[in-house]
Amino acid sequence: MRRRKWLLALVGFMLGVFVLTGATQAAEEESTTLESVAEKVSANATNADIVWTCVAAFLVFFMQAGFALVESGFTRAKNSVNIFMKNVMDFSVGSLVFFLVGFGLMFGETNGLFGTTLFAGSGFGDGESWNWTFLIFQTVFAATAATIVSGAMAERTKFSGYLFYSVFITALIYPIFGSWAWGGLLDGGGWLEGMGFLDFAGSTVVHSVGGWLALAGAIVLGPRVGKYTPEGKPKAIVGHNIPLAALGVFILWLGWFGFNPGSTTAAGGSIGYIAVTTNLAAAAGAIAAMFTAWAIFKKPDGSMTLNGALAGLVGITAGCDGVHPVGAIVIGLAAGVLVVLAVLFIDRVLKVDDPVGAVSVHGVCGAWGTLAVGLFHTDSGLFYGGGVGQLGTQAVGVVTGFGWAFGLGLVLFYAIKATVGLRVSRSEELRGLDVGEHGMEAYSGFQIFVTE
Repeated sequence: MRRRKWLLALVGFMLGVFVLTGATQAAEEESTTLESVAEKVSANATNADIVWTCVAAFLVFFMQAGFALVESGFTRAKNSVNIFMKNVMDFSVGSLVFFLVGFGLMFGETNGLFGTTLFAGSGFGDGESWNWTFLIFQTVFAATAATIVSGAMAERTKFSGYLFYSVFITALIYPIFGSWAWGGLLDGGGWLEGMGFLDFAGSTVVHSVGGWLALAGAIVLGPRVGKYTPEGKPKAIVGHNIPLAALGVFILWLGWFGFNPGSTTAAGGSIGYIAVTTNLAAAAGAIAAMFTAWAIFKKPDGSMTLNGALAGLVGITAGCDGVHPVGAIVIGLAAGVLVVLAVLFIDRVLKVDDPVGAVSVHGVCGAWGTLAVGLFHTDSGLFYGGGVGQLGTQAVGVVTGFGWAFGLGLVLFYAIKATVGLRVSRSEELRGLDVGEHGMEAYSGFQIFVTE
């Protein structure tokens, strides 16, 4: 009987151990499963961010086509090959030099003035590192800043001179200023950023910097032959294909849905909100420019309307993430009026020949959009109880951007003028850069040569 009790006790003990061991293993397996699920969720979130940022980068790349079409349509047929060559080359040259030098200066660990690491992909990590995605996204931004300059200097610039300044813009001028405003996106932090300067997607960092460089280039280059009378009165030089320019604007409008929402670099809920503010500002800019031109010229001018849409897009770029949709409309309306007045002022008062209005659209409206953050930002804007502090910080960024880009631009363009040359000859300009610079015509058999 006692032996039987001991046997039963032993069996009970063994069963208890078995049950306890099984429960422990189940708990460990459940814990392992939860950890693996958490890891997969985190990996999926990262992958979603990578996919969205790449798609946005591809949309911004497509803007190169938009810029090429706008610039070509707003200028004469005899220079179309030259314009497309410039747009191909500023992206090609820009991609290489930004990878080798510019990205590191802009986003590497900073010494207070510029980055000192991440050159030529060093320190990026393996092929699945986020840095590679961020590189392609920032590369297309750098190319945008460079191609803005092309429009203001169209129809009289030597192609070799263009290649030289594209290198310096994407390797040095754009990325160093970018490091001051955006340097903390990866490592360190820029001094403007440290002050609280806000420029979400680049109204100043990309557009105003490009616009002020364009202004410097147009001044050094001088006006096109026949643009001004001996008395200094401006004469219209009509673009050869406004429908082509309109297609370009629609492509740019589409690309801006990568430019602004893509600057989140994250597949989050704010993407839709930013797309809405971006679209509203563009629409308001087109409408305001149309009515402003209608009041001045007595006709709803098509080219001014197209530039109004671009002005609204440039204007909202700085604050697209932090302004109310109604604020976005106001920013776009103001940009649409401003771009028309700026085009007239630059053309008639400053007597600077800007064939496509690049300085007005990107420089002037980029500055406006950056300042508008200090007025309309829902957290720190003056109109939302934030006081004048943010507006003052934005003004510092705008003035710094102008001084840096315009000042270095003058030095760069005068240096190119004195060395490799910046402007084609009078006879080559009259004949057209397509033939003189590239040995071909965009519209073979339809070319009209001007001798005087």
